[in-house]
Amino acid sequence: MNPNHLSRFLLILFFVGASVAAQAQIELKSKVVDFLTYMPIENASVYVKNTTIGTISNADGNFSLTVPRTLENDTLIISSIGYKSFKTTVGAFEESMDIFLEEDIASLDEVLVVAETRPKTGNEIVLRAIEELPDNLPEEPYLQKGFLRHKERNKRQFKWLIESALTLYDSSYASGAEDNLKVNVDEIRKSYDLRDVDSLFSYSAYLKYRGNDLDLRSKKLDRDTIETASLVEAIRWNDRRINGLDRLFKGKLNLVRNANASRALLGKDVLKTHQFTLDTILVENDRKLYKIKISKSEDYIGLNTPGVYNEGFEAQGWMYIYWDNFAIKKVEYELIAASKAQRSRSKSLFDTLVNHKLVMTYREYNDKMYPSYIYYETPKLVKVGDRSSDQPKDERAVKNAREEQFYYTVQEILFTEIISDSTQVMKTRQQDWSADIFSSRPYNERFWKNYNVLLESEEEEKLIQDLTRRATLFKE
Repeated sequence: MNPNHLSRFLLILFFVGASVAAQAQIELKSKVVDFLTYMPIENASVYVKNTTIGTISNADGNFSLTVPRTLENDTLIISSIGYKSFKTTVGAFEESMDIFLEEDIASLDEVLVVAETRPKTGNEIVLRAIEELPDNLPEEPYLQKGFLRHKERNKRQFKWLIESALTLYDSSYASGAEDNLKVNVDEIRKSYDLRDVDSLFSYSAYLKYRGNDLDLRSKKLDRDTIETASLVEAIRWNDRRINGLDRLFKGKLNLVRNANASRALLGKDVLKTHQFTLDTILVENDRKLYKIKISKSEDYIGLNTPGVYNEGFEAQGWMYIYWDNFAIKKVEYELIAASKAQRSRSKSLFDTLVNHKLVMTYREYNDKMYPSYIYYETPKLVKVGDRSSDQPKDERAVKNAREEQFYYTVQEILFTEIISDSTQVMKTRQQDWSADIFSSRPYNERFWKNYNVLLESEEEEKLIQDLTRRATLFKE
């Protein structure tokens, strides 16, 4: 065949294949709204019944879900805790109208007067939920596909955005997470980095980590004395220890999954550091849930983070537990600086007492609860500032320095698919794994074509526009 004809033939085949692939998918888009207030509902679950395919709504209530056309006769469910669910078939879904959800609350008194053997106080309900974790969490190895959005900003401007596709492997709840839970970064979709080139805290901390002591007040330490490659290495080291995915998944903040670990936050001594109060009964997708308030107890909470003072906290937040099987559906959890030392540190360095903010949502599939969505927020120190007493103090300069002293860091992880086939799980597990989200790599357009992601909010769209207009340390 003539080479020119062959090229044209292959090109036609490519476009035909792309067209067939596009037609094999249905993209569902809409906005989830409160029926009475017309306000957007964030984190509403959007999924196809009896499948592993799903997503959630973003801060503006918007969502997008790509579904195989073979499921067009299956039931699409849109639900949120405290609301009546919306249900329709995938093929009959109308994108032109917003999805309005009506409030749905059960009677607390009606629920509490049932069988006397059921726990009735918040503490009793949470202890029962922890006791039932071996039955409610997966007993067999599984994989999950997910989407990560990581963003950082100081009080003045956005500094960093990275989006990536993830694979999570977990051998089961019964196994220790340190050796039996793995995370891999599959692909990078966006990576815009604008962190300060003159931020020396990471560099000095990195040198101390390597055994090189350093006087932070030394007049000899400035940006011009540090090679860019060395500074990049230090910043990435600091990224991993504060925001590394291994630390998030294998550490104490993975509250539910790691409740069986030594000194776990929801471990056997949970009531020494937490108190739980039953607030009310809510409904989600026709199932009753206990809404339970989390508050402080007699002891402070510590995370035992190497190289970081993460001690002296009190917990606050909410926990949502299914009434019928005591499965934990959702946790909203904050660690507040409480001890004298931690309050002083947090206020001085971060101008806030909230050091860790965590939201974890679970989804039921085949009678087991799998992670659905994770939101994690924590401040990260990037500048130590000039604390010498002999320097003249300009109020504006001091204010600017404090606003650039730390970053608000946010990680959102949306899990979009569950894989439990043992052959595929074992095959994937034997591959090389890397949880490093901080290394850049080329964009794979074909991979992202039909990959379900968390839609960007209006704020995040502005973030991207702002970041792309400026230079980056990592491109020098």
